[in-house]
Amino acid sequence: MKRNSQILLSLITIISLILVVIGNQTTEANSGGIRSIFQNELDLTKMGSILQAENILLDEWTFYAREHLNGMKSEQEVKEYAKKLQAKFPNWEWSVNNTSQKWEVTAISPTSRHHREKLQLMVTHTKQPVNAYIVYSISGKEWNKSSEAFFTTSDFKTRLSDIFRGNPTIFSCMKGTVGDKIDKALPKTANHLLSVFNAKEIEALKEETFMSVSANSPLFTGSIENQRDNMNLQIGIRSEGLGGKTTIVVGTPIITIEY
Repeated sequence: MKRNSQILLSLITIISLILVVIGNQTTEANSGGIRSIFQNELDLTKMGSILQAENILLDEWTFYAREHLNGMKSEQEVKEYAKKLQAKFPNWEWSVNNTSQKWEVTAISPTSRHHREKLQLMVTHTKQPVNAYIVYSISGKEWNKSSEAFFTTSDFKTRLSDIFRGNPTIFSCMKGTVGDKIDKALPKTANHLLSVFNAKEIEALKEETFMSVSANSPLFTGSIENQRDNMNLQIGIRSEGLGGKTTIVVGTPIITIEY
């Protein structure tokens, strides 16, 4: 049963990531370019505050920003844009991967105590139109004051302005655990989390040791287009049974951490 649960949960994650990759399936975080992202509290920091208030030990988090590079006329133009990015981040570790399907450049930030930054620019080997994406992600383990503070710095704001040409789509996700004192009735746990996020359940997958809920919350700005009731929140809960820990993953608009 445990193995089946893990397989099903992995499938949920894969399906969610497919929605990210295929493009044009998500709404923009806001209109008005990069500056609009900072008009309100970031979804990630908002999520962290709520989960910490619920005494959930956060041990993994990601901030993921993605933009479809419209207007690129050739693969060479994408490569020239990559060179400009490399000039802006000369201290990052850069690598290129060229296959029969796509050309991709990846950059990793220098080691940090609190997080790791990753930049990817990819283009498929097609004639026209050019299909190119740029992805910037930040990931970390423990969520604390230092992690949260990074997202208020000028360095972070400059990163987004330097990397993106328009308004990227933002995904935020956090994973944490609670001890064996929590009520093991997963529906009860899910309903409580929906309550603290002021969210309305849209659909749910329920098994004995795991549960995944898709919902809508007014606390978050993004949503999945063409989804009933504007889904913008996913909650995943997995229990290891009596005496074991319970893992909770929350993502907006979808979960992007495997669990």
